[in-house]
Amino acid sequence: MSDDRPISGPEKDQAARTADDLKAAALAAAESVPVSVEPPTLFEVQEMELNFGPQHPSTHGVLRLVIRVDGEKILETKPDVGYLHRGTEKLFETETYPMGIPHTDRLDYVAAATNNHAFCLTIEKLLAVEIPRRAQLIRVILDELQRLSSHLVWLGTSGIDLGAVTPFWYAFREREQILDFFEEYCGARLTLNCMRIGGLPFDLTAGWVERLMEFVDDLPSRIDDYEQLLTDNRIWKKRTVGIGVISGQECIEWGVTGPVLRASGVEWDLRRAQPYECYDELDFAIPTRTNGDTYDRYVVRVQEMRQSVRIVKQCIDLLEPGDIRGKVPRVIKPIAEEVYASIESPKGELGFYCVSNGTNRPYRMHVRPPSFINLQALPRLAKGHLVSDLVALIGTIDIVLGEVDR
Repeated sequence: MSDDRPISGPEKDQAARTADDLKAAALAAAESVPVSVEPPTLFEVQEMELNFGPQHPSTHGVLRLVIRVDGEKILETKPDVGYLHRGTEKLFETETYPMGIPHTDRLDYVAAATNNHAFCLTIEKLLAVEIPRRAQLIRVILDELQRLSSHLVWLGTSGIDLGAVTPFWYAFREREQILDFFEEYCGARLTLNCMRIGGLPFDLTAGWVERLMEFVDDLPSRIDDYEQLLTDNRIWKKRTVGIGVISGQECIEWGVTGPVLRASGVEWDLRRAQPYECYDELDFAIPTRTNGDTYDRYVVRVQEMRQSVRIVKQCIDLLEPGDIRGKVPRVIKPIAEEVYASIESPKGELGFYCVSNGTNRPYRMHVRPPSFINLQALPRLAKGHLVSDLVALIGTIDIVLGEVDR
C-alpha cells in the first residue's frame, strides 16, 4: 500500500534544504563553464549554387557554368552547353560535299582555315585524291597564319580577363594584319571558305608572298613585346602559376589535346605524330612544359607562335609555280566507305568522321572538336580554386562555343 500520510514538519524542512542545495550547485557549475554563442548569420547554409554565365564576358561565348561554392572556394563546376547549337552535323547530311565547307567556318569561328582543311582532308581521303605540292604549301601557310591569329585572340582576351588590357591592343594589332592577308587572298576575314576538295579555290595574288615575308620577319619582335608585358609580370604569374594543374596522364584520360596537353609534358602534335600535307618536310619544334598549370599553357602557346613563324618562312622558300587543285570529278560521289581524318588545329585535334553511302551527300558526318573535349576537363581544373580563378581557367582552355555546341 502507498504511504499517503502527510509530510511532517522536520521532513518538509529537510526536502526544502536539499532542493536549495541542488539549485546552488547547478548555478555554480553553469558559471564555471564558458558558454559559446555563435554569431548571427544571414543564411543557414554554408554552400551556395551559382550561375556563371551564360551572358558573362569571361565565358568567351554563351557558356553557362553551374558552380557550387563555399564562400569563394569552388566545390563543383558543371558546364551547361548547347546555347549555340545549330545542328551542324545534321546539316552536312543535307548538303553536297563541297557545300559543307562553309559550314565548317562556323565551328571554330576564329580558326576557319584549319576547319576547312580538316573537312577537305576527310573527303580527299575518301576520294584518294593527290594534292598538288603548291596547294599543300599554301594550305600550310594559311593554317599557320590561322594558328597565329587564333593564338593572338586567345592572348588578348585572356589578358583582359585577368586585368591586363595592353596585351589586347598589341595582339589585335598583329591579328588585323593577318586578316588583311586572308582578305586579299579569298575576300573574307573571318569565315574564310578558303579551301576546296582537292586543293584551293585561288592562287596567291601578286606581291602577297613578299608582303607576308615582311610581316613574319617583323613578328618575332612583336612576340617579344607580348612576353615583356606578361612572362615575368608578377601579377600575371600570381594569377596563373599553380592554377588549374593537370598531369599528362589525366589529360590523356580526359582526351585533352593541343597546348593544354603539351603544357602537361606530353609531346603530341599531329603535325609531327601523324604528318599531313608537307609538314614532314619542315623543321620545327613542338613546345612542351611540365607543370601543367595556366602559366605553362600560356608559355606553350607563345612558343607555338614562334614556331608558326618558322614554318611559314620555310613554306615561302619552298613555293614554286604549279597547279593549285588536283583532279577532282565535277560531281563528287565517293565510294561507300567510312573515314576519319584530323589535323592539329590551334586548340587541339580537330577531326571529321564521314560515312559515305555512294551518293553526292554524306550519309553521316561527325565532328571531333577540341574545344568540346577539352572543356570536359574544366570541373577537374576548377575544383578547390577560387571563383576569380575560374575566369583564368576558361581562358586557358581556349574554347570557342561554336565548336563546343555545333
